[in-house]
Amino acid sequence: MVDIVPEPTTGPTRPAAADTRIWNRLALPGTLWMSVFFISSLLLVAALSFGTTDDLGNPRFGTTLDNIRRLGAPAYRTVMFRSLEYAALTSVLCLLIAYPVAYAIALHAGRFKNALIAAIVVPFFANYLVRMYGWSVVLSDDGPVLRFLRATGLADSHTKILNTGPGVIAGLVYGFVVFMIIPLYAALERLDTSLVEAGRDLYGGPLRTFLFVTVPATRQGAAAGMVLVFLPAMGDFVSAQFLGGPNQIMIGNLIQDKFFEGQDWPLGSALTMLLMAVLLVGMFGYLRRARKDEAEATR
Repeated sequence: MVDIVPEPTTGPTRPAAADTRIWNRLALPGTLWMSVFFISSLLLVAALSFGTTDDLGNPRFGTTLDNIRRLGAPAYRTVMFRSLEYAALTSVLCLLIAYPVAYAIALHAGRFKNALIAAIVVPFFANYLVRMYGWSVVLSDDGPVLRFLRATGLADSHTKILNTGPGVIAGLVYGFVVFMIIPLYAALERLDTSLVEAGRDLYGGPLRTFLFVTVPATRQGAAAGMVLVFLPAMGDFVSAQFLGGPNQIMIGNLIQDKFFEGQDWPLGSALTMLLMAVLLVGMFGYLRRARKDEAEATR
């Protein structure tokens, strides 16, 4: 019998440690840049949320909790819940739209994969304001969407999309759906197709195989896409400004109004901190779930 002697494992660890040191040093300038400027600006906003304004509207640092208390006003609560609702609906709609697109490209597009991904991504390099302005024309009363719906009997002459909640959500979906397609495409590209074949060999059927094999295997990509869509949608103010009108404003519009028109920087800072708190809760939830999935995968 031939004895199998395990190969020494000391060799690969030394270059890995050296690589770690090199990359840590290369990452140091960027880390310092982000730490200094991001944290300093964040601390400034946090400190200003406890401040006041003088008679001329200039912001003053302070220790008052009045701005925090003002966030509990019904008007602000309504806008906050509306923003959460719109961002959540946008994330779900983006998932429903993006999954079939990413699935078709990743598993059935063959050599046209890169061209199709480029065709999806390139239009999103255009300025966001310009795209939302164009979208407002598309959703206007005389736009092609309402004309089509009226011609097919799905809408009448009184139906409106612009300056409504569905109009804002349509703009948010249009603006951020690419953030869902890319992580889903990456997850489907890494999908072990032998698992799908095994599911079909076990008479799972296409639908059951998709639901119980493909979807669980790509849930990290879906979760990443949900986060990437929800976070910017929650703080977006352009879509509500162009497509929602005065009755559909979101928390991003309130922050913009307090800083640039209302000259109430302390209240704008308090709104900003509230928005960041909500986003951090979502981010920590995602990271916790991702860490749990990673631990299960390595067992």
